[in-house]
Amino acid sequence: MSADASEPESGPGSEPGSESASGPGSGPGSEPGSEPGSEPGSESASGPGSGPGSESASGPGSEPGSEPASEPGSGPGSEPGSGPGSEPGSESASEPGSGPGSEPGSEPDQLCSEHREPLSLFCLFERRPVCAACARLGGRCHGHRIRRAEKHAEELRNKIVDQCERLQLQSAGITKYVAEVLQGKNQKAVSTASAARELVIQRMSLVRGLCESEEQRLLEQVLGEEERAHQSILTQQAHWTEALRKLDTLRTSLVGMLTHLNDLQLIQKEHEIVERAEEAEGILDPQESDKLSFNEKCAWSPLLTQLWATSVLGSLSGMEEVLINERTVSPLLHLSEDRRTLTFSAKKSKPCSDDPERFDHWPNALAATTFQAGLHAWIVNVQHSCAYKVGVASAQLPRKGSGSDCRLGHNAFSWVFSRYAQEFRFSHNGQHEPLALLRCPAQLGVLLDLQAGELVFCEPASGTVLHIHRTSFPRPLLPVFAVADQLISIVHQWPQ
Repeated sequence: MSADASEPESGPGSEPGSESASGPGSGPGSEPGSEPGSEPGSESASGPGSGPGSESASGPGSEPGSEPASEPGSGPGSEPGSGPGSEPGSESASEPGSGPGSEPGSEPDQLCSEHREPLSLFCLFERRPVCAACARLGGRCHGHRIRRAEKHAEELRNKIVDQCERLQLQSAGITKYVAEVLQGKNQKAVSTASAARELVIQRMSLVRGLCESEEQRLLEQVLGEEERAHQSILTQQAHWTEALRKLDTLRTSLVGMLTHLNDLQLIQKEHEIVERAEEAEGILDPQESDKLSFNEKCAWSPLLTQLWATSVLGSLSGMEEVLINERTVSPLLHLSEDRRTLTFSAKKSKPCSDDPERFDHWPNALAATTFQAGLHAWIVNVQHSCAYKVGVASAQLPRKGSGSDCRLGHNAFSWVFSRYAQEFRFSHNGQHEPLALLRCPAQLGVLLDLQAGELVFCEPASGTVLHIHRTSFPRPLLPVFAVADQLISIVHQWPQ
């Protein structure tokens, strides 16, 4: 009988879906019977003798298209030792590598370590290959979602192919980015840097040219003013030398008359004496004249002052630190721990000792540093306050009382830049000069040049000079502050 015709039949009382119990010693041509009532697409649990990927033979009720999977060693030509009547579990005398449920080329690591069956299935729950026995009732993966191993492997292959395609596209994109975009960026960076470099050189050249021209103009003005003053002095010297000669001649003549003439002769010379006296009266006494002095205004230049102020404020890091003297702070002000910020309070913050240096009425405070000579500069942040005063004051400024002698800008001891709402002005000794500002400065730079006798207020951000006051200042001077709205603070570093 041929192997295709030999099919074992289900025994009496077999249930639908029960698996065949064909053992390793099934006779030639024997195949496990298909389970009645099997669902379309359902995979059978292969027995101990089934190889990886083997399916049960189609029987009554099996799906169309199912292929019989003959076990190794079954059918005609099976190796000796596999005959009828062999007991389950007996091993045939086959060559090494062939046995119950083994396929040619199968390796030990492809068998289930628990059941020694091919890992032909994949458990979706445990995410690992399993054998048919693991998926059966009582197996560790019973009830889990199971699929054929080759189907899962095929999906993995498809995923790898998709991932490789994405990687290839990504690599192509990166290659294009490096070759085109980065190369273009590099070329653009080089060209932009070159243009920026040329712009800096061009502008600095213009600035240098302007500075050189301004320097030449100012030096020529200084030289011209010096020559004018010198010429005026020479003219005056010549004039007064001639006046001295005339006076000496008149005096000598009058003395001669007085000495050598008698009364009659003297009377006869009366008309000449009157002429000599009138001539002497025509020579006036010397008077002070500005024409004989050098006019320092010839060296004044708004451009130079602006560049100078910006340069000085730009080097604040190398200058002395300005801190507020806590002994002078009014009870209406609160001084921060770093001694740079003054905050206004309508009510006295706390009882203060009756220090002779403290302002007891006006919301004023003095710095701890005094200036005797040289150049000094500091910056005050005023953007939070609409009522403040910033400037310098003499150490002789009175501290006690509500009179004008203690009020900044209302006495001869203080020079301040002040703001009240949208009004700005410079005040000294009760004289208030309104300042037309286009905007409220966020910071106020103060420059004090005691040698030149200049007090400059400017806006650090733009370098705009807001006001210049020139005078011969008394010594010593101290930075002075007043605030009647919110707070102001001394800026330690040059603003970026």
